[in-house]
Amino acid sequence: MRTIAALFALTVFSAPVFAGTTSDHSQQASGKMMVAASSQLPNKGKAVEVIDTGMYTYIQVSQGNKNVWLAAPTVAVKKGDIVRFDDGAPMANFHSKTLNRDFPEIFFVGKAVVSNEKE
Repeated sequence: MRTIAALFALTVFSAPVFAGTTSDHSQQASGKMMVAASSQLPNKGKAVEVIDTGMYTYIQVSQGNKNVWLAAPTVAVKKGDIVRFDDGAPMANFHSKTLNRDFPEIFFVGKAVVSNEKE
């Protein structure tokens, strides 16, 4: 019976220690992933307009004093999110048949992600 009580005490009283360690490791891993994302996705902006279609997400991002349109593989992003993205390929005077809309310039990017960074 003492063995069971000792195991119970060990489990209960050591859980916060393990939880803290896991949290610390998670924070460290998250920080490392953010650095990796920043170096692989060198551009960022604040989403000011988002249009989802079946295959792409069109995102207008604000970068300082200019706005830029992106077309990215579908990504869950909402207005106000900070978005990181690769350089992509620019296309001038692009007409989207899906949206029946013209874009004076749009960048087709291979990857866009929502970042937890500040603007």
